[in-house]
Amino acid sequence: MSVPSDEAVAPSAWATERFGRHAGALAAAVPVQLANSHAKAHAAHLAVGLKKRSPYGVALAGLVREYLAQTARELGESVRDVRGYEYAVIHDHALLPFRYADKPRPLDRARLPSNASPTRRRLFRAHGPQQPEGLFDLDDGLATEEYLGLHEAFEELGASTKLICVFFTADAENGIHAIHWGEAHLEPDRTFTWPYKEQLPVAPVPLE
Repeated sequence: MSVPSDEAVAPSAWATERFGRHAGALAAAVPVQLANSHAKAHAAHLAVGLKKRSPYGVALAGLVREYLAQTARELGESVRDVRGYEYAVIHDHALLPFRYADKPRPLDRARLPSNASPTRRRLFRAHGPQQPEGLFDLDDGLATEEYLGLHEAFEELGASTKLICVFFTADAENGIHAIHWGEAHLEPDRTFTWPYKEQLPVAPVPLE
């Protein structure tokens, strides 16, 4: 495995309930794989030689998905293709990584970009946690076809598969600042409500 078994951490009850026997190994692997992703994205950023941050951000997003998929395979779990993107699925829980800021920022300030793809919105709506108690959804008579479509599960992911969000902040110069994982409900204003969340440690960047 990318993360030796002796590096597995003691998982929380929440993580054990969702990932079963892989909970400890996965909790240890996620920070390591984000650090690996940063190292490669930073190298790509330097190779391009542009001052803009976009090469780093684009590379990082793809590498994080790739490394998490690699971890799922090493654990003997599934990798599912959704619209050309691979997602790690462990114990019927899909990992959705999202860099919500390029500077240290509290998790409660995370917001989905206004130009986020319909696929990403639908992943949150259809596979995320149910609407928090006390909030209400649109009346059936007001719901548009497009709105209802956001709540249709992806069969390729598995209709019963639940989303586990891996939210983090990072930049090319300083690497990963903070990592959080848990269950996030996407609100109409593109902010998030977290029925449950945990902070994971940041792993050191591997030497090149």
